[in-house]
Amino acid sequence: MVESDSVEGFVSAHTRIASPVLCPEILLHVADDMESLWAHQESVVGRTGLPPPFWCLPWVGGQALARYTLDHPMLVRNQSVLDVGSGSGICAIAAAKAGAHSVAAYDVDAFSRDVLAMNARINHVHIDPLCDDVIGVSSRWDVVLVGDLWYERFLAQRLNAWLLKIARAGSLVLLGDCGRAYFPRQAATQCEHYNIAASPFLERDATVSTTVWRIH
Repeated sequence: MVESDSVEGFVSAHTRIASPVLCPEILLHVADDMESLWAHQESVVGRTGLPPPFWCLPWVGGQALARYTLDHPMLVRNQSVLDVGSGSGICAIAAAKAGAHSVAAYDVDAFSRDVLAMNARINHVHIDPLCDDVIGVSSRWDVVLVGDLWYERFLAQRLNAWLLKIARAGSLVLLGDCGRAYFPRQAATQCEHYNIAASPFLERDATVSTTVWRIH
């Protein structure tokens, strides 16, 4: 892995700062060509098989959830918030901008956690990056945000069981999803719907129908 003090130089050299169309209030380090960035990252690290740099693009579920959070700040204001599978940190940043008391973010990709800190800084907010896996732990957060994590069966089964558990325990659980196979629709209620321009590196269609849900 690239040392933390080298991440900023690498990211600055291979991305640009831009706002997602759906969230002009938020700035992110983004790349126009994820595959090229991935190759550069593996070259710098000196090995292949690294996770794709999903942090370099705003996923549609994350954009929808961030937009919903910004438009409904009363849901997170003065609350403790956790963003799971944070990627670029778009949802965590939205929660901080909407007035959350504290915001933490977890992503399995260590490089993503470093980029999150950079994105938080250019948005003038503070996010606490978490290194330890949070899925399955007792929730100590008032609000939990999750976007775009239902593309793989095993992860989804583990995630869904945990989300139901913490919702029953009192956490507000909000999800952003564009219709992935393992999303827990029967356990969720629709909150808002968006049509979002999508990256060809992430989605097959140029515009993707995306929904924000709340776990019962």
